[in-house]
Amino acid sequence: MPKHSMRKLVTAVLAVILMLGFLLVDSSAQKRRRRRRSTAPRIENPAIYQPSPTENTNSAGDTGNTGETNPTRPAEAQDSVRILSTQVDKLTDKITQMEESQRSLVDLERMSRAESRSAALRAELRDVQAKEADLEAKAEQIEYDLKPENIERSVSGYGTTHPEDLREQRRRQLENEKQRLRKQLDQLGISHTRLDEAIATSDAEIDRLRKKLDAAEQADIENAKIKAQSGGTTAPAPRATPTPSPYPPR
Repeated sequence: MPKHSMRKLVTAVLAVILMLGFLLVDSSAQKRRRRRRSTAPRIENPAIYQPSPTENTNSAGDTGNTGETNPTRPAEAQDSVRILSTQVDKLTDKITQMEESQRSLVDLERMSRAESRSAALRAELRDVQAKEADLEAKAEQIEYDLKPENIERSVSGYGTTHPEDLREQRRRQLENEKQRLRKQLDQLGISHTRLDEAIATSDAEIDRLRKKLDAAEQADIENAKIKAQSGGTTAPAPRATPTPSPYPPR
């Protein structure tokens, strides 16, 4: 009997311990669930701020004050615009001077080439004139040889029974030579005329370019004087005009 009661008692105690264990586990699980739920962030819509009438009047007053103090800014903007305009004018003047210098250099190069071309044409003309003088001298000699007495004299040394045939042969030779020289003189005359026209055109181009360069140099001097008088500074040296190259361009 005591053994049997002891077993029942031990069984009852074990049952109570197990029930307490289950209760503790269940309570701890519920606490963990609550903690997890409490740690999750809640998303809430932010409150919309609505200014009060007094704040609206204050902000309007502030903008009115700023509008009264802003007149200094347009003056600063005008100064900036004026400075930028001055810088643009200076850059424009420099670009204009560079373009004028470039044009002057181009004109100077053209004048140098025209002078070289004129020199070459004149040398060719002198050659043509020398040939014309030589051919004209030969033509005069042929005219002299064509005279009957001179033809007679030229064939008198030949011993023949038909001297008239020799005279006729000599005359034909001189006439042929005369025609050949005349053709050469005509061709040289055409070349002479062509060279005269080319030299005249080249000289006119040289004269035009020289006047243009002189006018540009004079304009530079006048502009320098005007700037010196208006700015109160010493006049800058006029833009130097480059001298033409003595060597003909290749």
